[in-house]
Amino acid sequence: MTHPRDILLGAQAQTGYLPVCDHYSGVEARMRKSLQLQADMMDEFGACVFDVTLDCEDGAPVGGEADHAALVVALVALARPKARVAVRVHALDHPAFESDIATIAGRVGHQLSHIMVPKVESVADVQRVVDALGTVSKTELPVHVLLESAAAVHHAFDIAAHPRVQSISFGLMDFVSSHGGAIPADGMSGAGQFTHPLVVRAKLEIASACHAHGKVPSHCVVTEFTDTAAMQTAARKAAHEFGYTRMWSIHPNQIRPILEAFAPSVGEIEDATEIIANAARNDWAPISFGGKLHDRASYRYFWQVLERAHQTGCALPNEAQAYFA
Repeated sequence: MTHPRDILLGAQAQTGYLPVCDHYSGVEARMRKSLQLQADMMDEFGACVFDVTLDCEDGAPVGGEADHAALVVALVALARPKARVAVRVHALDHPAFESDIATIAGRVGHQLSHIMVPKVESVADVQRVVDALGTVSKTELPVHVLLESAAAVHHAFDIAAHPRVQSISFGLMDFVSSHGGAIPADGMSGAGQFTHPLVVRAKLEIASACHAHGKVPSHCVVTEFTDTAAMQTAARKAAHEFGYTRMWSIHPNQIRPILEAFAPSVGEIEDATEIIANAARNDWAPISFGGKLHDRASYRYFWQVLERAHQTGCALPNEAQAYFA
């Protein structure tokens, strides 16, 4: 059976499919709970529907960076098979960056889904990360980067073009605070981050850069973690208006709203399944469906609907399930 990925995905299509939710935790008790929740939801959905990123940058106490890195190594080593666990290391200019890389990537790099690096400003910074990883591990770990300043956003297209970059995230709070009061505090809120022109521009630049190079744009946090309605609204806007295919969670209560916001509807899944099945039966030649012409350009879109359904744990018709066996 020819797989749709082999037929439909090319230079202009995202090729790195990741879970739509990236959950961050840095305190030991919360890191352990996050890994257990991931395991429980893997059993529930039959797939790993969110990443767990263990956080060194915000999780390690000042002066305790080495001990925290050792704790992260121990937790990664305990993760169950097929779990997706990543680590956010300290920034390049932090004294603990190199030791984080040596300790974590050097010992458990083969078990990590990726490395997240904060405060990346340029493609030269990306190459420094790649070089540092190369000295301690033979595993070519995907690199995720966090852009947190106007200068970094200006270089988004160059950064997205680097072959080791798999995903770019937007650092909302640092981006706002880097403007010296020119963006009000409301620009960090669940609503204001979608209306202030400078914040909107930065988000769209990152999303556009990622899509130009087949990488995954990952949307920033929503700090109102007890406000489910605000979380759902923000996630829907990120997915349907800003072009993001992934989003950060900073509290377990945010994970399911993110999955729901990024998941296609039942009707979309049914249409996509039928269109892809018909296309495959016709050797990917043009077909008519619902009175409309479809060809490989639209097949690509509908295949990506099925990919997103799988990533979010949606029930798939039998014809679609076969592609994800």
